[in-house]
Amino acid sequence: MEPSSAPGPERLFDSHRFPTDGFLLLALLLYAPVGLCLLVLRLFIGVHVFLVSCALPDSVVRRFIVRVMCSVLGLFVRQNDPRLRDASVRVYIANHITQFDHNVISLLTSCNTPALNGAPGFICWSRGFMELGATGSRVELVDSLKVYSSHRGNPPLLLFPEEAATNGRAGLLRFSSWPFSILDVVQPVALQVQRPLITVSVADSSWITELLWTFFVPFTVYQLLAMELGVVSTRLTAADKAEHMKRLRHTSFLPFAPASSQPQAARPRMPSSLTGVIPEDMRIMAMAQQVKEVLPHVPLEAIRTDLAQTDSVDTTIANLLEGRVPFFPESNEAGADVAPSTSQAAAASGSQGAVAVPSKPATKQFAKSPVERHLSLQERKRALYDYARRRFAEKHGAARAGGSP
Repeated sequence: MEPSSAPGPERLFDSHRFPTDGFLLLALLLYAPVGLCLLVLRLFIGVHVFLVSCALPDSVVRRFIVRVMCSVLGLFVRQNDPRLRDASVRVYIANHITQFDHNVISLLTSCNTPALNGAPGFICWSRGFMELGATGSRVELVDSLKVYSSHRGNPPLLLFPEEAATNGRAGLLRFSSWPFSILDVVQPVALQVQRPLITVSVADSSWITELLWTFFVPFTVYQLLAMELGVVSTRLTAADKAEHMKRLRHTSFLPFAPASSQPQAARPRMPSSLTGVIPEDMRIMAMAQQVKEVLPHVPLEAIRTDLAQTDSVDTTIANLLEGRVPFFPESNEAGADVAPSTSQAAAASGSQGAVAVPSKPATKQFAKSPVERHLSLQERKRALYDYARRRFAEKHGAARAGGSP
């Protein structure tokens, strides 16, 4: 169960590679010439590591040789859990931190990770992913993995239910259920990654960029733990990560920025007389009022309950739009015949009619195609964001008009 202090996406993903501390920046600047020399040298050594991995058959000898060569590349692997090499294990489940987690874990035990994203071919194979030829749907993928696991001669599977990498410090993404439907028994693997001077991984960065920075830094330590990670679980998914990175890229160009990305000074402040008495409740209430302005048909209690978990106005709005938070609308202004795909947008437009209902005809049935469902969600979000921008402009325009002589 997700704790009430679950972190938001801004704490799960790092968007800046360099440290903000002045001393660390100075140390990174002094280290830069050494790091560039290491980068060039390790590029040549990395080619040899790749050739050795391709030439030698999968065995304990090969893993030992490649592991020693990887230490020259600055990749050090520690293992605190001997169960990782249990011959009876058929499926490993691990948290996801970097784009090379599967390569590092394969240095300790024989395992294969199926390719879920990206075009198949040489690049996919050279990165250590296994191509199954079933990328049409998750049902086909699960069926292929079940057939693969039924053959005892095949190496175990290594799967990442988060489906996206985090920084590994604040929390875990919500696990997808399909990796657990392959076999009844799985072996969890807890992974921690540490690196000096710069961030371990940056969200929305390509694997080539991450590889070059891995060769640049003096070392990166991967540690497989025999104990729990000590981080909390969240309700965020890989889709929430993609949405968060999209907001980070486009926030500066939007006339209305999400409340979670606004500076602290622009957020509603509680009265000084209440400071220290119930600051958390007042802050949640102020955020709930922001959500209420965008979604007036949602009860305040449902908004406050979700805000206590997400601590993010934008994430709560997304949860309410996508049906993750159950609630009974306070009013049904759009009528009983309005379909679910447009009822929220219509309720948001309310009495002012500021938002036009999406031009697609509404249907009473849930769309069968994932593309149609995605378009419907995007239309609802676009309508609500247009409404929020208009409300923001009207409010500030009225304030300026009232303050003018």
